[in-house]
Amino acid sequence: MWERERVSEKNLETLQYRFDGPEDAPVLVLGPSLGVTWHMWDRQIPELSKHWRIFRYDLPGHGGAPAYPAAAVSDLADRLLATLDSVGVQRFGYAGCSIGGAVGADLALRHPHRVAALALVAASPRFGTADEFRQRGVVVRSNGLEPIARTSPERWFTPGFAAAQPAIVEWAVQMVRTTDPGCYIASCEALAAFDIRTELPRIGVPTLVLVGAEDKVTGPAEARTLVAGIPDARLALVPGASHLAPVEQPAAVTDLLLMHFSTTWQDTLASIPVPPSPGFAAPFAPVVPVAEITAAVELPDASPTGRSDRYERGMKVRREVLGDAHVDAASAGSDAFTGDFQELLTRYAWGEIWTREGLDRRSRSCVTLTAVVASGHLGSLAQHIRAALRNGLSPVEIKEVLLQTAVYCGVPAAGAAFEIAQSVIQEETTPPA
Repeated sequence: MWERERVSEKNLETLQYRFDGPEDAPVLVLGPSLGVTWHMWDRQIPELSKHWRIFRYDLPGHGGAPAYPAAAVSDLADRLLATLDSVGVQRFGYAGCSIGGAVGADLALRHPHRVAALALVAASPRFGTADEFRQRGVVVRSNGLEPIARTSPERWFTPGFAAAQPAIVEWAVQMVRTTDPGCYIASCEALAAFDIRTELPRIGVPTLVLVGAEDKVTGPAEARTLVAGIPDARLALVPGASHLAPVEQPAAVTDLLLMHFSTTWQDTLASIPVPPSPGFAAPFAPVVPVAEITAAVELPDASPTGRSDRYERGMKVRREVLGDAHVDAASAGSDAFTGDFQELLTRYAWGEIWTREGLDRRSRSCVTLTAVVASGHLGSLAQHIRAALRNGLSPVEIKEVLLQTAVYCGVPAAGAAFEIAQSVIQEETTPPA
């Protein structure tokens, strides 16, 4: 088996990568989950590299990769394509886990001619809510990665596996600990903004959706939404596996990938005999045709139309800065009397001012905090403290802004602001139990 390991040029264009398998074989790309490295696929390599030239890559700042953050899934996909271009790979199969799956879906949507076949592992058309991932970014910015590292095994593995495999659990924790915090936060932002629910019907690549039956992060419900939306996609449930199914149930995942890519990738490959797998049908569930599950799944409606571009743009920024929960509560509380004001606020404050290019969001948060304290309208300060944290201000920087207001806006106003800010910062930056 031919093997090579290489770190690509340290720039914004490419990613750290590794090849395994014969140089003349078709290329199969394996994409990692957030917080782990390409080593999450180690136990698939011996079998898969018999048939394909395996290309694995690390996310920015993971596994010692150059720490150039990418704040959008499409940015990660573009960097991956640039890396593949640099080594002469034009067409490839792709299997990705979690955010790695999001990259694969983005490639299938924007560059379908490059992707021969696709496997989405522990993936989702939308990963939870934007609030959840931006909150995680606030926690990392305030406390570092240690709280995330300690709780990762609970998200990634079933309790039985974690208890029986302490060495693997510690290995996983160490991968998170050694990740660059800025790149981790940027990846959280990328997942917060990722939403392809209405675009799923445009994926025309042969697709397998693979999910651990006990995955609590992106579980069977999310997998069924993918399968219902992607034409002719197929579903595979892996019993006894949680989010990192390739680590927890390596044999089952390897069998599923081997069967999928060897039977759907006909334009590039000669027929590859699929080895018999006695344990595949029992206890492992077979691939389920999409027709059997679509009736139980509803795709989300498309975004409402008929409003101005400024309103739509403003609502997007308002949700990113203030969070879905706050905006949903404000919208739910509006009626015929207050609805026009909410629309004006979204269109004018968020669609015209917050979207201007003259200041970044961090600077706008500093200005906003100062203006709120100066005006004495402290009823809205808590939401803008939360927004400042989401926009990248640290608690220390917020403290400095409020100290500045004590000089120019008055000590009593600043004192009241400190009391509100202390409570909000403590609530927002305390890691989940």
